[in-house]
Amino acid sequence: MPEITYCMKLKLILVNILFALSVFGQDKFTISGYIKDAKNGEALIGATVSKKGTGIGASANEYGFFALTLPKGEQTILVSIIGYKTFEFTVTLDKNINKTFELGEEGKELDEVIITGEAEDKNIKSVEMSTVKLDIKQINKIPALFGEVDIVRAIQLLPGVTTVGEGASGFNVRGGNIDQNLILLDEAPVYNSSHLFGFFSVFNPDAVKDVKLIKGGIPAQYGGRVSSILDVRMKEGNNKKLAVTGGIGTIFSRLSIEAPLIKNKASFIIAGRRSYIDALVKPFVKSTNPIKNASFYFYDLTAKFNYRINDKNTVFASSYFGRDVFGSDVFKFNWGNTTATARWNHIFNSKLFMNLTGIYSNYDYLLEFKLPQLKQSFVWTSKIINYSFKPDFSYFLNSKNTIRFGAQALLYDFRPYDATGQFAAGSKVKFLADKRYGIEYSAYLSNEHKVLPRLTLEYGVRVSMYTFIGKGKAFTFRDTVANEPLPLSETKNYSNGQLIKAYVNPEPRFAANYVINQFSSVKASYNRMAQYLQLISNTAASTPLDVYTIATNNLKPLIADQGSVGYFRNFKDNMYEASVEVYYKYLQNQLDYVDNADLFINPTVESQLLQGLGRAYGSEFYVKKAKGKLQGWISYTLSKTERLVRGISNDNWFYSRYDRTHVLNTSVNYDISKRWNLSANFVFLSGTPATFPNSKIQVQGLSIPYNTDGIRNNYRITPYHRLDFGATYDFKKNETRKYKQKIVISVYNVYNRRNAYSIYFRAKEGSPTATEAVRFSVIGSFVPAITYNFNF
Repeated sequence: MPEITYCMKLKLILVNILFALSVFGQDKFTISGYIKDAKNGEALIGATVSKKGTGIGASANEYGFFALTLPKGEQTILVSIIGYKTFEFTVTLDKNINKTFELGEEGKELDEVIITGEAEDKNIKSVEMSTVKLDIKQINKIPALFGEVDIVRAIQLLPGVTTVGEGASGFNVRGGNIDQNLILLDEAPVYNSSHLFGFFSVFNPDAVKDVKLIKGGIPAQYGGRVSSILDVRMKEGNNKKLAVTGGIGTIFSRLSIEAPLIKNKASFIIAGRRSYIDALVKPFVKSTNPIKNASFYFYDLTAKFNYRINDKNTVFASSYFGRDVFGSDVFKFNWGNTTATARWNHIFNSKLFMNLTGIYSNYDYLLEFKLPQLKQSFVWTSKIINYSFKPDFSYFLNSKNTIRFGAQALLYDFRPYDATGQFAAGSKVKFLADKRYGIEYSAYLSNEHKVLPRLTLEYGVRVSMYTFIGKGKAFTFRDTVANEPLPLSETKNYSNGQLIKAYVNPEPRFAANYVINQFSSVKASYNRMAQYLQLISNTAASTPLDVYTIATNNLKPLIADQGSVGYFRNFKDNMYEASVEVYYKYLQNQLDYVDNADLFINPTVESQLLQGLGRAYGSEFYVKKAKGKLQGWISYTLSKTERLVRGISNDNWFYSRYDRTHVLNTSVNYDISKRWNLSANFVFLSGTPATFPNSKIQVQGLSIPYNTDGIRNNYRITPYHRLDFGATYDFKKNETRKYKQKIVISVYNVYNRRNAYSIYFRAKEGSPTATEAVRFSVIGSFVPAITYNFNF
């Protein structure tokens, strides 16, 4: 009897195991494809495909591709994205299905308008944190300088993002320098993101589809910079019909054309801008005025082409070319970026997606002075070129795991300076720096894992290896007293491709999201980043003449570890979004300079450089209203950014030049009617640190300001605050009207605030023994503007 009982129990266990295996191994199939805009064929990044009534779903990637695996049988599927009609259909899954969905825009009733491009609760359910996505429609409603929409100025209204002042190029994220931001235009790196010395960015809004800023929890597929990723994606071009967009503004005009080459298969977009402030000024300038023949303008051209070969293969080619020109008869100054990207999307099967990318990027500038009557001149050029190749793969293993992996090879090729000076008739002096070469190899692997219905993890690692190679010279320096230039010890020549120094850095990444309930979640993230290129500049803000340096045998790569924790909460059916994030960032090998560093045309500039530690920590508060007639956000950041460098500031921690203790940003817009929209911005920022004298010495009756305590950045300039207004009048009468036009009126710096860009000291006029502080302001009055926009 006991034996029979034992056998029966054994059989029962085997039956249960077989039943469990049959359930676990039941047939599953995948529905995959693309999600696009029915109006123009553009991929809808971030659109969701989900099983109705469940939390099972998938999001479209940067190319609109998705894959969702579900059990065999009849399934009801929802395809949705905010601002578009939800598509619902029922399908019998008995095989893998490939399908393209085209979603139409929702009706635009005033109380239903939503300006975003994601699911309403994505900020709650997504594992992403410290990440903000701005739709171009949202950016278009922000009051802008000279009435021109600008992407970089828009992101400066977000928590954790600042600038050192008006007219400063680039932006600072969580206390980092501008070179610590990886700025990508269709995956190609952009080294100088500004036109007109920082007043406008290089991104033409008419050609931009998607803008994403990542400040923390950076996914493993990104690397090379330690503070942030600004990923800008261009439009692919309307593959349905011809579309023309343009604008005539106070400072520049723009025009973009997009159209299908083969309907629903191939299309293009080409967009151009040109400023004309110099042309407007010249007629009012006397012929004897030195600026009569001056040039002060910029132009850029953006283009993209795509061709869908078949259901599994699509190719893209995009390019950007831009230039700033500033000069006169006696001097010339111009700079610009050139980028080119070629991509191939291939679907191996319903679960495996590949994007293969080849990249070219070139940033260069020229500075020239000449005195023809004295036969004297000076010409200086510099450039940095990148060549890159990278395959990226997405493997949609199942509804709970999305695996991403890939690799990249990136070549740095730059010449710090190539200068020629003619100081007398027939006498020329050549200053030519050796080219510098470095290669950065990297590979990554990550998995987004839905562990539980409420818990999602994203974990992975990126491993980067950098080699500093010849052809060229490498210098070795002897150590010396702190804060003094290093004496040269040895110079060694290396042949083409010969290894000089190598660095290897593992870069772990981790993020977690725990959904508390339908409207709230808690998130945490950690990332380590390595950066093998840094900007050499000891000025308050970057200029187009700044020089980059790659990691060498003397300069170690910059390493940053950052951790973040945040609480996210939505209110009133996702009408309001709120979040609080706390972060801490620790940096190693941060670049600094000896006092009175000689950085200009110096072949041994490394002797002037120091490397130390950095830390940045703070809290970011963010509230956004995403629905209704009144929309916008308010953000507040409380933070601190410091450095510690041997020999600087008495070997104590000192404030970074980019530290701003308090930052308050508000941006709102209100739809009065179908034709009128009003908008406003208000910003308040604590003053940036600066080194001011605390004493003075007198030499031959003149007072010279002097700092006796050796503390760097011992004072702060006055706080920055500004109010902007904007109004948009839409001439359209209905959505079916082909020709649409708008008038945009804006006032920048409404109450005439003279914000200090910097403060310097000089001898007081009429009293050489007295000194005075002088405030320098870039914009010291309100700036009205009007722009006419059209599209058809």
